[in-house]
Order: sequence, then C-alpha cells, then structure tokens
Amino acid sequence: METIYIKHPIDPERIKKAPSVMALGYFDGVHKGHQQVIKTAAKVAIEQKLPLAVMTFHPHPKEVLSTSTRPMRYITPLQEKMEQMKKLGVDQFYIISFTKEFASLSPQQFVKDYLISLNVQHVVAGFDFTYGAKGKGNMDTIEEDSKGHFNFSMVPALKNGSIKVSSTHIRELIHQGEVQLIPDDLGRYYKMSGTVIDGEKRGRKLGFPTANIQMNERYEIPKTGVYVVKLSIDGHHYFGVCNIGYKPTFHVKHEGDPSIEVHIFDFKQDIYGKEVEIEWLKRIREEKKFASIDDLIHQIHMDKEQSITYLKKNQLAF
Repeated sequence: METIYIKHPIDPERIKKAPSVMALGYFDGVHKGHQQVIKTAAKVAIEQKLPLAVMTFHPHPKEVLSTSTRPMRYITPLQEKMEQMKKLGVDQFYIISFTKEFASLSPQQFVKDYLISLNVQHVVAGFDFTYGAKGKGNMDTIEEDSKGHFNFSMVPALKNGSIKVSSTHIRELIHQGEVQLIPDDLGRYYKMSGTVIDGEKRGRKLGFPTANIQMNERYEIPKTGVYVVKLSIDGHHYFGVCNIGYKPTFHVKHEGDPSIEVHIFDFKQDIYGKEVEIEWLKRIREEKKFASIDDLIHQIHMDKEQSITYLKKNQLAF
C-alpha cells in the first residue's frame, strides 16, 4: 500500500495523478459500515481495472474545530487505521492534514482540488459523508459539485438489528464496558497497543504478577473494571485477566487515566519495555475496594477462574 500525506494547499503536480476509484471518509474504527464503503469502492475498482484509493483526514475534524479542551480519543489511531486499510487491499491511502484552513474550503473547491485534480474517476462514500466548510457538501450535492468529472456511489447505513453501525455506537460500548458486543459492529475485538512499563509490583507480592501497560496512543478507554483479555507479544498470543482502574484498595485519589494491569495466565517471561497489543474480550465485574488484602487475593482467584471458564466456553483458549 502506498501512503500519501498531503498538506493544504495541495500541489497536485507533486502527486501521482493516475486514475483511481476513491473511497472517502474519516473511518475511525474501520468498522463494518466503513468496510462496506471500501468494499464497494474495491468492486468498482476491479470492474474498471483501476487502483483502489482511500482518502482520510488527520487529526479528527472535531479535534481541530471543537472548543473542548479535552483531548480527542480514537478507536483506531492513524497507525492502526493504516494496518486495517492494508488488510482491506487498499492500493493508495491518502492522508489529508486537517487544519482550520482546509476546513474553510468551499465544497466546490474541495472537489476541484482534492478529487478532480487527483484524476479520481469514481467516488464512493457513506450516506452521511460531508465535505467543505461547515459540512455543506454531501452525497446529494456531489453530482453538481463534480460537474461530470467523475461518477459516484453512495453507500447506505449498515444496521445491526435496529442499531446503525457507527463509531459513535462503538464508543458507547467501550465506555459502558460492553466490549463483548463490539465485534458485531467492528468485525473484530477492540484492540489497543502500548508498552510494558514498571509498576508498583504489588501483584507479584500477591501471587499474581501483572504487566503494567502504558498506552502509546490516545485510545478510547474502556470502563473501569476487570476484563478477560488477549495479549499479543512478539507475534505470540496469550490470555489473561486485566484490571483497568485506580486500585481503590490501595489508592484514594482517582486522577488521570486509569492504570491497565494484566495477569497473563501461565506466563513467566520478562517483557519490560516490550510493545504489546491488548484485545478486550469480556468485562466480568466492576473495580471495587476490598476490606483486606486476603479478600482481594480471594477475588483475584475467582476472577481468574471466571476468565478461564469464559475462554473455554467460547472456545478461545484452554
């Protein structure tokens, strides 16, 4: 996959202008609805014997245009999004630097500079895709804005039962801790990557050593609690039980992002400094404060047993 970074104002003379079929969208999550857009574009590309291109924007438009001081969090940060695009067979991945200046373009200017000038032959986007200043351009106006320079296809909403598959709904599931439902919309378990760092090493003293994971991107963070997880390290996969939270048995203050600590089943390797991926399979309980260390140890044993039972029942491990 060829990745092409573009800053506004675009200089089309410095970019290859071979004809292509272009899928448009922000694609946070690259969920099943997004995949439908890209697969529709891929079908057209095969029929017309043209490369499959995808155009996205970075950072998220809300991060640039919002007045909120809270940092934007992502389902799929840019690097993960790129990996998903490769899996979908994308030939050319255009990443447009989203700035206030770029956001002020009229819909007609966006089409002229970023589609027509790149020799796009066919555009595919979801029913809710908008472009240009204040999102005034959409799939109802693109025919007029394109002035016949390319054809286009609009992909309708994809529903899971009565619920529209969307990044918004996936975020709600993450925040509610309903991670076992996410594959229905995302097509895979929710995944985050990070680095194993030094922690308080309290788990080792309790008989349950843990890997303390520091996220390397601004991910959407699941609801605090205890989860069954899958951990990938150096291409190998392991299962475990994860506490995400503030460890109220030992700490009074709940400040900043919660800690993420994984007890990996039947694992004794030294992985400090390693890059890992964590997949969230199932939330099994809330985080809570225990009256004694013995009560905590008893609960961790129960958490481990419940996690293993879940994995066996769902034929994931053991």
